[in-house]
Amino acid sequence: MFSIEELLKMHGKAEREVYLDLENSAPVAPEVLETMLSYFSEKAYGNPSITHKPGWMAYDVIQRALENFRRWLGASRAEEINFTPGATEANNLALIGAAQRNKRKGRRIVISAIEPLSILHVSEHILKPLGFDVVKIPVDEEGFINLDSLDEAVNRETILVSLSAVNHEIGTIQPLKEAVERVKDRNPEVIFHTDASDAYGRIPLDVGKLSVDMATVNSYKILGPRGIAALYVREGVEVERLLEGQLGTQRLWPGVENVPLIVGFQKASELIFKDFDGRTSYMRHLRDQLIDGILSSISGTLLNGPREGRAPDNVNISFLGCEGEALTIELSLRGVYVSSGSACTRRLLQPSHVLMAIGRRPEEAHGSILMKVSWLHSDEDVDYVLKVLPEAVERLRGLSPLKEG
Repeated sequence: MFSIEELLKMHGKAEREVYLDLENSAPVAPEVLETMLSYFSEKAYGNPSITHKPGWMAYDVIQRALENFRRWLGASRAEEINFTPGATEANNLALIGAAQRNKRKGRRIVISAIEPLSILHVSEHILKPLGFDVVKIPVDEEGFINLDSLDEAVNRETILVSLSAVNHEIGTIQPLKEAVERVKDRNPEVIFHTDASDAYGRIPLDVGKLSVDMATVNSYKILGPRGIAALYVREGVEVERLLEGQLGTQRLWPGVENVPLIVGFQKASELIFKDFDGRTSYMRHLRDQLIDGILSSISGTLLNGPREGRAPDNVNISFLGCEGEALTIELSLRGVYVSSGSACTRRLLQPSHVLMAIGRRPEEAHGSILMKVSWLHSDEDVDYVLKVLPEAVERLRGLSPLKEG
C-alpha cells in the first residue's frame, strides 16, 4: 500500500493535465478568484450587522447578491435566499428544519433511492430515529423516478418530499415539474425540496415556475469557491433553525456572513448566466465527444444514465474488467483527474448506491468512472483524455483477473 507522499512522487511531468473531478471539488475560475481577492482585506470586510462603513459596505454587497440570486433562481423575494457554508449544510437545514417544524402535521418523508448522501443519510440516520417514516421511491434503469410510486408514497401524513432536479452521479434530469404537481395534487400541504446543485447553471431552473418550496444550489459546481451555497425557502414555508448564535442578515443561518465567498459565488453565477445557452451548449458538445469517443474506442463499456435527458456536463461510464479506484490512479499518473463516483460514496468502500439502484451489478458499479466537463475545458482536453484512457484501461485489464462481461 502506497502512502500519499509516495503516490505524489510517482507522478512525473504529464504531457497535459485535465481535471474532470468536478463532482467532488473544482478549481475556482480565474475571473472569480480575481473578483474575490479585494474583499478579503480591502473592502466590505466588516460585519454586515454593525453600524460603520465597512459593515454597511458588507451589508450592501450581501443585499445586492441576494437580489441577483433571487433573479437567477426565479424567486419572488430576496429574503427567500439563505446563504449556507455548503450544499450539505443547506440540505440538512432543509430536511431537518422543515421536518422538525412541521412534525405536528405528519411524519412521512419521501425521497428517491438515488439522492445524494446529504439527503439519504439525513433521512435515514437522523430523521428516521427521531420517529419519522422515510419512504424511498425507485428509479428505472436510466435513473428516472417512478412517478406512480411517488403518487403511492404521498399521503395525508406526508410533510416533506425531496427529489434532486439532476442526479449528481449519472446526470439524469428528473421530470421535476410533473413530480411537484403530482405531490401537490395528493397533498397540497407537502413541502417540496429539491437539491438543484447539479441543475443550477446546467439546465434551465426557475423555482417559481417549478413551484418547489425549497431548493439547494452550490457554488463550487459552477467553478465558484468552496464553502458557500444557498438554500431557497419560499415565503410562508416554516423551517426551524438548526444552529443558534450571533444573528446576521441570514434568518436561517447564524454567524458572520462570508462576504468574499458570497462575492465569488455571485461572480461564478454571473459568468454562467451571461451566456447560458452558449455555455451549456459548449459543455454538451464536450460531453458528447467524451461519451462517443469512449464507447467507440474501448470495448466492454456501459454508459450509466440516459443518453437523452442528461445534464450537459455529466459522463459516467463503467469499464468492465477494471476496478474504478485503480483506473483513477492510472489516469492520475497520466495527468487526467477523475473519480469513481462521489467522494461521500467512495469513502464507504461500497458500490455506488445510485448505480445499484439503476440495476448495475456490483462489479459494474465498482468499475465506473465519473467525469464532468465545464466551460473552461477545451476540445484538446477531451482529445487528450481519449488518447490516454484506452491505454490505461488496456493496462489494467491486462493485470486484472476479472474478465469483460
